[in-house]
Amino acid sequence: MLRFLTAGESHGPALVAMVEGLPAGIRLDPELIQHHLWRRQQGYGRGARQKIEQDAAEILTGVRFGETLGGPVALIIKNRDFENWGPRMAAFGDPAGKVVTRPRPGHADLAGLVKYGREDIRDVLERASARETAARVALGAIVRQLLLPFGVRIHSHVLELGGIVASLEGLSDEEIFQRAEASPVRTADPEAEERMLRAIDAAQAEGDSLGGVFEVVATGLPVGLGSHVSWDRKLDGRLAQAVMSIQAVKGVEVGPAFASARLPGSKVHDEIVPGEGPLGLTRRSNRAGGLEGGITNGQNLLVRGAMKPLSTLRRPLASVDVKTGEVVRAGVERTDVTALPAAGVVAEAMVAWVLADAFLEKFGGDSMAEIRRNYDGYMGGLPR
Repeated sequence: MLRFLTAGESHGPALVAMVEGLPAGIRLDPELIQHHLWRRQQGYGRGARQKIEQDAAEILTGVRFGETLGGPVALIIKNRDFENWGPRMAAFGDPAGKVVTRPRPGHADLAGLVKYGREDIRDVLERASARETAARVALGAIVRQLLLPFGVRIHSHVLELGGIVASLEGLSDEEIFQRAEASPVRTADPEAEERMLRAIDAAQAEGDSLGGVFEVVATGLPVGLGSHVSWDRKLDGRLAQAVMSIQAVKGVEVGPAFASARLPGSKVHDEIVPGEGPLGLTRRSNRAGGLEGGITNGQNLLVRGAMKPLSTLRRPLASVDVKTGEVVRAGVERTDVTALPAAGVVAEAMVAWVLADAFLEKFGGDSMAEIRRNYDGYMGGLPR
C-alpha cells in the first residue's frame, strides 16, 4: 500500500514528509522535483511569502545514486521565513509574540481552537495553512516519476477565476497545456486571462479575495485502474477525497459532472464506436471524464476542483475575540488575493498520488522491473 505523511507548521523550521510503499528502481530527477515546487509558488495574485521562500526538497532516506531502494523515502523542505519567527514558533521555552484571538470566517481557526482546546489560534492556523502543500507537491513529483515511464502525463489549467470562464474551443490538449504553463493565471484563453488579471487587481484594491475552478488532466492511462466492486476501490471516490483535501477546495467533479446533471442522458453519455482501443472500440466524446464505474476507460482523466476565495481578507469580516468576547474584525495573516493557479499544481500532485496508488494496485511489484513485466503482460493480453 502506498501512503504518505506530512508534518510541519507554516512558520516552523521546516516541512517534512515520508512516503512508504514505493518500489525499488524509480529513477528520480531532483530537478523535476524542484521544478514542480517552483510551479507551486507561481501565479498572479500570490502574496509576499512566495518572495521569501525558495522551496527546495532535500531527500534524506530511501534513495541511493538517484534510485529508490524500496524503503520509506523521507524529505525535508526548510522554511526560510523561520528566521523571522523563531521565538514565536519555538518547540520549547516560554511563549513569545502576540496571542491570536480573532478567528477568521471560513478558516479552521475557530473550529480547531474548540476541538483541540487551545487558547491561541496560532496553534491551529499554522498547521491548517496551505504552506503544507509544498510537501505534497514534492511527494507528487516523486510518484509522477513512477508513472512517467509508462506514458502517464499530468497537467492542470484554470477554467474559471472570479466568475470569468475560459474558452477552450478548438484547442488540443497540448495547446491547452502549453498556453497554461505560459500564463500568469495558468489559463489557456488569452482573452479570459486579461479579464482575470484585471479582476485580481480589483480584488486586491478592495482587500478581497477570489476563487475559481481548475482542471487536472491525466493522459496515457490504461484501461482498468480502480474497480467497481467495492466503494473504497472506486477511483472517482478516491480522487474526490484527495482533491477535496486541498486547503480551500470545496467541490470536486470528474468531467463536466455538474453541467451534465442538468442535461438528459442522450446528451451526456459517450457513444461507443469502432476505433483504436481494447476490443477495437473507442468513444465519440469524453463527458465521463475518463472514468466509468470507478474504472479508467482509456480516455483522458479530467478532474475539476472548485476553490473558494481565501478566508484571510485585508478588509476582514466581522468576528468575535475569543478571549474578551468583544465584537471585532477578524484577524489578518499574510495571504494571497488568489491561489487558484497554485491549487491546480497541488491538485496535480494529489491526482498523481491516487493514480500511482491505483497503478501499483493493478500492476504491483517490489521493483520497477517487476511492474514493467506485469504492465506489459496486461497490455499485451488486451484483445484488439
